[in-house]
Amino acid sequence: MEPDHGSAFSTGASADDATQQAAISSGQGLVVAVDGPGGSGKSTVARELARRLGLRYLDTGAMYRALTQLALEQRIDIEDAAAVGELSERAVISVGVDPDAPTIAVDGTRVDAEIRTRAVTNAVSAIAAVAAVRGRLVAQQRQIIEAAGAVGGIVVEGRDIGSVVAPDAEIKVFLTASTEVRALRRSRQLGEKGVDDVARTLAELDRRDVLDSTRAADPLAVPDGAIVLDSTTMGVPEVVEEVLRHCGQSTAVGQSAPVGRSTNAVS
Repeated sequence: MEPDHGSAFSTGASADDATQQAAISSGQGLVVAVDGPGGSGKSTVARELARRLGLRYLDTGAMYRALTQLALEQRIDIEDAAAVGELSERAVISVGVDPDAPTIAVDGTRVDAEIRTRAVTNAVSAIAAVAAVRGRLVAQQRQIIEAAGAVGGIVVEGRDIGSVVAPDAEIKVFLTASTEVRALRRSRQLGEKGVDDVARTLAELDRRDVLDSTRAADPLAVPDGAIVLDSTTMGVPEVVEEVLRHCGQSTAVGQSAPVGRSTNAVS
């Protein structure tokens, strides 16, 4: 059965943690978890893996960014955990899982571009550190993974996928890269080229790394059993082929044509 890549999923009633874990584990689809810090190449690699394997794709970071965008828009104090948690309970976050055209919406309004601003990037760690937010969004993410299992499976990217959201994922990947290279990549994504811009992004990445790896709720960490890949000098095709090798797949697998080797670094 071909995956229905155009589907979108919204927040709904959530089952308890054990029930959700059992539902995911009993599914027939392949789950690939891709974790790592910002700028490590998660999105580029995860989307290409989904295309090659003919699977759905979920960017969990976009969900936290969408809630952050809403909090900033409504002028909610992002350090007020109670207010942020309440916001997460009433916000309806809808996610499109087509790897060629992923979408994100809050309360029916698309926010694909809005969530990629520097303001959101600098505020999202505070939102993601709120336990109530994580509980709400992790439950929704597990619902999406469970639903995708019926149509082949899904590639999921984030910071706690292999350790918290889907610890029983068949394939776990942890991508990393030097902070300097990650800063260059992130600056390019923001359309910035100046040395001062890169230095600013470097400082922001360092700050976010500390916040994400030391938060009390589901910190960024290398999941047990994960394939650790340093993408500092690796191209997208190299990383993808390495993961596919672990998936037991040939370069001919998937709906897309094989990607040729490139000397370009992951972006």
